[in-house]
Amino acid sequence: MLCWLLRTKIIWRRARLIRFPFDLRGKKYIDSGIGLTTGVGCRLEAYSDGPCVLRFGQNVQLNDHVHICAMQKIEIGNHVLMASKIYISDNSHGQYDASKGNSDPETPPLERSYQIEPVFIGDKTWIGDNACILPGTRIGRGSVVGANSVVRGVFPDYCVIVGAPARIVKRYDLVRKGWYRTDPRGEFVS
Repeated sequence: MLCWLLRTKIIWRRARLIRFPFDLRGKKYIDSGIGLTTGVGCRLEAYSDGPCVLRFGQNVQLNDHVHICAMQKIEIGNHVLMASKIYISDNSHGQYDASKGNSDPETPPLERSYQIEPVFIGDKTWIGDNACILPGTRIGRGSVVGANSVVRGVFPDYCVIVGAPARIVKRYDLVRKGWYRTDPRGEFVS
């Protein structure tokens, strides 16, 4: 444990604990925040021609084998907890949305133009095992992402998001002080 703590402080002074093996690419484009903790086998990548593109808030915990890849902007809020085997990216090889232009399926994936859209994960969010957070996703504070969910889109504060594709199934009602079922748009149901 002492060895891990020493190596952590060499890599990032402000981090709490980095467990090894740990794959770090583009460190100068990553702000680790204060108190970052990682499990074994995590991979953080940031590629940019400009300023920091991957920013962690305070006291973020990544469990084993979390992979985050940023080319434009990924912001992860304070006190976010991630389970194992999570993938988060603000980029994808190709466009697969007719309103934005489509990539030709005959073009090899490495030759397709990148789809790049920022990702934001709000404070105090919990992300379950094997979740995949895709480009253009915005998850509000205090939310829960269920295990094995494939998340793309904008989700409000205090919601439970599950499925592939992910949808809202519950929200926290600040007046009634509890989690209540919703329709897929996030409106409470009776």
